[in-house]
Amino acid sequence: MAPSARLAMYKVGFYSKDIRVIDAVATDVLAGMDQAIEDGVDIMSLSLGFKETPFFKNPIAIGAFAALKKGIFVTCSAGNSGPHGYTMLNGAPWLTTVGAGTVDRELGARVTLGDGDITVTGISMYPENLFISRIPLYFGHGNRRKELCDWNSLDSKDVAGKFVFCDYDNESSVFRSEDIYGTDIAGAIFSSDDGEFQEPAEFYLPFVTANAKDGDLIKTYILNTTNATVSVRFGITTLGTKPAPKVAYFSSRGPDRRSPWILKPDILAPGYLILAAWVPNRGFAPIRDHDYLLTDYALVSGTSMSCPHTAGVAALLKATHRDWSSAAIRSAMMTTADVTDNANGRIIDMTTAVAGTPLDFGAGHLNPNKAMDPGLVYDIEVEDYINYLCALNYTSQQIQIITGTSNFSCKYASLDLNYPSFIVILNKTNSTTSTFRRVLLNVADTASIYNAVVEAPPGMKVVAQPSTVNFPGKYTKAEFNLTVEINLEVDSVAPQSDCFGNYGFLSWNEVNGTHVIRSPIVSAIASAKNP
Repeated sequence: MAPSARLAMYKVGFYSKDIRVIDAVATDVLAGMDQAIEDGVDIMSLSLGFKETPFFKNPIAIGAFAALKKGIFVTCSAGNSGPHGYTMLNGAPWLTTVGAGTVDRELGARVTLGDGDITVTGISMYPENLFISRIPLYFGHGNRRKELCDWNSLDSKDVAGKFVFCDYDNESSVFRSEDIYGTDIAGAIFSSDDGEFQEPAEFYLPFVTANAKDGDLIKTYILNTTNATVSVRFGITTLGTKPAPKVAYFSSRGPDRRSPWILKPDILAPGYLILAAWVPNRGFAPIRDHDYLLTDYALVSGTSMSCPHTAGVAALLKATHRDWSSAAIRSAMMTTADVTDNANGRIIDMTTAVAGTPLDFGAGHLNPNKAMDPGLVYDIEVEDYINYLCALNYTSQQIQIITGTSNFSCKYASLDLNYPSFIVILNKTNSTTSTFRRVLLNVADTASIYNAVVEAPPGMKVVAQPSTVNFPGKYTKAEFNLTVEINLEVDSVAPQSDCFGNYGFLSWNEVNGTHVIRSPIVSAIASAKNP
């Protein structure tokens, strides 16, 4: 992401052979963060998280506050416990918390039936650059057809050396490539619309997943052809696939259980099937019968992949704008993020295939080029975060644990941080009104005027006062109030997620200019487990 950056790695997790996981403990993480601060890093990227606890018990929140005071930008993974709400990790407001999105790239194989009359492209992550030519294609007929590819249902004598076609009914059957393990087949084609949810480890043999529509073509060909054959070319990469990005099914969703008054995640970044460097002497995924693939590069999914993307962009921003604070960098990313995909629709949720909400994608998908020149930013001082901790009703001792200082006052305690997003927590009443105070900072080189533009759905009334703000020059400020009224009695208001998620946007549009500073406004149902 930032080719000229210098990287320092700090090992805080250790592999446990007994439970085959990487495990990290609080003391190791804090020690690593403290060493990074002492070494003078500019950016911290933490692709890990602990169970959400009060911030004074969370090692990442504590370590990141120490980094904040040194001007270090800290970004963390949102977690992989989606797609339900209140599954966030790393919800402290001084962290930049990143969800995972898909990319517009699909890895696959080209399937040609018979003499080439029918050709389809399916999903495949089989790693060998392999071409299989005119091999017998097997499909169980008669009464066994519905049972084909269920566990232990294939007779190895029937399928040995052949390509097997497995027709999955998505409503009644779960696709599992391991169902045909140990049958001496040459490969398999699975007909399933769940192909995009597969992982590289499932392609330990030459497997292809065709969507249900293409699967019907293959099935019709087999049933109407004597001695059906298939040719398969692996290693096909398709670019520009639509729609993209999507919110990855595993990406944790907001709000944060410990700090629901700040919208989390902050932003979405690429985190699905990301090709990146891998330890070459550790097997990545099973391959063939009883072996593991050794590779210099591997495809991995997770918010652990999206977090470093944000760190890289933060490095580019900090190199370009040396005087920007961590909050300014986060604001630049958030207010210029994309909320539409490459099909010109709202970013969709991979799980539901319908439009997501800011509880899923935060302010939108990271757009590095736009973030370089945001026009305005929402800045936050260290004292503002302390006032937020005071408003959480933490004791002086608990705040001292987080901040590392006893020299503070809670005179101005407030949950209303100068954040680039707005969230309204709904209680049991049918109407809720919230007012937010915000301050905009002009980081452009020239004077400017901006007008407020509101996008609000039925049941949400949004008013910005004043609706026009003026900046005489660079580093001048303007204050405004945003009043949001949610009326749940409006007939067309319906929950968009398990946390509700009715949402709109506030944009500040530059008069006679190009800058647009957009912030999400979202409502969320209060969790019974909130502190």
